[in-house]
Amino acid sequence: MNKELLEALNILEKENSISKETLLEAIENSLLTACKNHFGKADNIKVSINRDTCDFNVSAEKEVVETVEDPLLQISLADAKMTDPKYDLGDVIHCPIDSKKFGRIATQNAKNVILQKIREEGRKSLFNDWYCQEREVVTGIVQRYLGRNVSINLGKVDAILNETEMVKGEVFKATERIKVFVLEVKDTPKGPRISVSRTHPDLVKRLFESEVTEVKDGTVEIKAIAREAGSRTKIAVKSNDTNVDPVGACVGLNGARVNSIVNELRGEKIDIINWDDNPAYLIENALSPAKVICVVADEVSKEAQVIVPDYQLSLAIGKEGQNARLAARLTGYKIDIKSETQARELGLFEELGLEYQDSANNGSSSFEEALQGEFQEEESEDSYQE
Repeated sequence: MNKELLEALNILEKENSISKETLLEAIENSLLTACKNHFGKADNIKVSINRDTCDFNVSAEKEVVETVEDPLLQISLADAKMTDPKYDLGDVIHCPIDSKKFGRIATQNAKNVILQKIREEGRKSLFNDWYCQEREVVTGIVQRYLGRNVSINLGKVDAILNETEMVKGEVFKATERIKVFVLEVKDTPKGPRISVSRTHPDLVKRLFESEVTEVKDGTVEIKAIAREAGSRTKIAVKSNDTNVDPVGACVGLNGARVNSIVNELRGEKIDIINWDDNPAYLIENALSPAKVICVVADEVSKEAQVIVPDYQLSLAIGKEGQNARLAARLTGYKIDIKSETQARELGLFEELGLEYQDSANNGSSSFEEALQGEFQEEESEDSYQE
């Protein structure tokens, strides 16, 4: 039994994730290459390796002839009968070849064939492992800055965090552990090239899946997500179990679950809202924390008209329009927000078939009071919500 070879193959299989069968095939091919380099050809050479003991045998198929013209392909009748008296002219016999007699160059070439196969299989195995990790979140260690990009060590392979995939203002220190989203894995001659991101919306989604059990097992479903990396993210969640509050499950006890994600994102604010199949209610939820009076959504044109109290207009729009912008991305609707006063001046109440009560007459500016008991109509193609 070739114990040393067997042990070496077992170690390579364990450390480099290369199957022993593949390595044995590489050894067989290397022996054939060595024979070809030594004899000039190897068409009649057969190599067999015992998969259990790793004992190998190299032999040449030779035809028994009266006069030998090619020693590699033929053997004389006299020599054949010395091996076994039963052989006769025209028979094909297997003559063993002593691989120890191969020259130094042939041996070196065989060694190179084995090493090249090990490198190729190792690279292929590494690529397959990381290809399965595409679109997932992994933890890496910051190595160094490469210009404005960052090299991240992921274990057996390094990844590149491009400047375009970094959160503006985010600075990393060497040896710092960070979570990144695997964008793409490419196979190259030097091994897999992995691109990662800290700005992709799915980074937040994957973090919730790892942190919130209900999201991971499918009880709570993340229906939509909109993100402005480093500033704010809005996610819409839905529960597939009536006994489970989707928002509460994502927030956690005393905000423990969402806070751990916020800390990983270095203080990025996260708004968690309830998903609703009715686009009007969904838009109202998406504009949270602003209060909404009326939403009219056209499902065909994907446009929505929203009316909010005067004092809620700036909150609904948000700083530099961020709240409205994220709500539009989350819902997929173009949202036009107007205050009560603007809606009255533009005659939106009349267009919507609603009656507006001036606060000067009834002492109240509440549009909801004007609607109470006065607006009842059948459902139309557009979604409407008070």
